[in-house]
Amino acid sequence: MDGKQSNGSMTDRGAKTRLGIIFGGKSGEHDVSLMSAASVINAVDKDKFDIIMIGITRGGNWLLYDGPVDRIETGEWQADAEAALASDPAGYGITVLGAGGCSLRDLIDIAFPVLHGPNGEDGTIQGLFEMADIPYAGCGVLGSAAAMDKAVAKDLFDKAGLPICKHIVVFKEEIEYNSKAIISKVEGALVYPLFVKPANMGSSVGISKAKDRAGLEAAFEAAFRHDRRVVIEEGLDCREIETGIIGNYKPSASAVGEIMPSNEFYDYTAKYFDGGSSKICIPAGITPEVADQIRQTAVRAYEALDCCGFARVDFFLERGTDKIYLNEINTIPGFTRFSMFPLLWAEAGVGYPELIERIIGFGFDRYKERSKRQWSG
Repeated sequence: MDGKQSNGSMTDRGAKTRLGIIFGGKSGEHDVSLMSAASVINAVDKDKFDIIMIGITRGGNWLLYDGPVDRIETGEWQADAEAALASDPAGYGITVLGAGGCSLRDLIDIAFPVLHGPNGEDGTIQGLFEMADIPYAGCGVLGSAAAMDKAVAKDLFDKAGLPICKHIVVFKEEIEYNSKAIISKVEGALVYPLFVKPANMGSSVGISKAKDRAGLEAAFEAAFRHDRRVVIEEGLDCREIETGIIGNYKPSASAVGEIMPSNEFYDYTAKYFDGGSSKICIPAGITPEVADQIRQTAVRAYEALDCCGFARVDFFLERGTDKIYLNEINTIPGFTRFSMFPLLWAEAGVGYPELIERIIGFGFDRYKERSKRQWSG
């Protein structure tokens, strides 16, 4: 890097880039990852990129896959990849770290993890890429880990002076030790309805709305299946607003959109499995002043967590007051055909293939800068 801000362009990178699309993973969002990855693979400009498809099973096995893209979304890719590996271990074997077999570093020029949730969006695989000295698209270790943990993110947002909802963090061990005391503490601090969320999970997995004590107890049970820490937020009469961010050190915000969920709130089913009944309104039906405030706050939030590459920033807009509340940052937002992130950038004039290309370019830029720092002293 020469200190100038890049727009993520790949036009000066010469021959085709070997792009490793990493999908699947050990996460409750495995199926969502398959849908997103298939969409990304179909959208990538094949004249500029050679696609290397690498799937991670629910059990954590890494498999090379070279079959039809539509079998990724259905999950059939895994059986095909396992059969190919069994019949040709030398051709399909892959070593993620270290020597022996075909190493990941020798196989790809840059990784694009399309992995949602734990073990993919939380800084773990980003750390692996850095250990293996592989460029990768998206946020780094710190930004990924901080954004994934809703409790930590809220603390950082609050420290940065950003508006957040009133909330409490509860540990599973506290509930197991004295559930009545913890529930009384929650009810003394917050007003129903309450939203109960696993601290480390995305795609609304494990999130429940509790309208009373019985609902709160059930919500705890659902959330603790996914994490030992949960965030309890006081509910608002609000609209759900989102914007997209791309860039490293001078990030840019996209258009602003609104989600109108088919369910009571935008839960996992409404996001991915309602057949498109949930509505996306782009641009959102809000004033230009509110839209600008949301974009500016999104950039501040992105910078507060040291994010880079790309992310989607989610807000609540209170009805009647138009007061905005920062909800969360998704560092690997959904890329399915129903997903908000690519649609927001399309509204801003950046098409799907160009958006992916820019994100990859930002990954290369960050790798170059990190390499300079490592060798500068």
